[in-house]
Amino acid sequence: MSFLGDLFFRPYRAEHRYEVEQLLTELLQIGGGDDFLSERPGAGFDLQCRHIRTRVIGVRLNEIGGLALLEYAFRRVSRRLGKPLGEHLRYAWDEIGDWIP
Repeated sequence: MSFLGDLFFRPYRAEHRYEVEQLLTELLQIGGGDDFLSERPGAGFDLQCRHIRTRVIGVRLNEIGGLALLEYAFRRVSRRLGKPLGEHLRYAWDEIGDWIP
């Protein structure tokens, strides 16, 4: 979906707006700070070197809006933090819902 499409189409219900925006803000903070991936597990990263909180956020977004919301969040994060960090998020969300890296 395009940038303009994302402005007008929200893949979640109005009652989830605040929570989704909070989760997206947190994802941006994680990506801009710790990154979504690490070279080693531990200190907030699982055995596959994926940021644990990032995965928890992905699971919650999937519960709220499924694949459409995960894709929306991915596009928002990729636009804001750049394609390389977007690709890290893509891998970090592997095996969440119908997400395919």
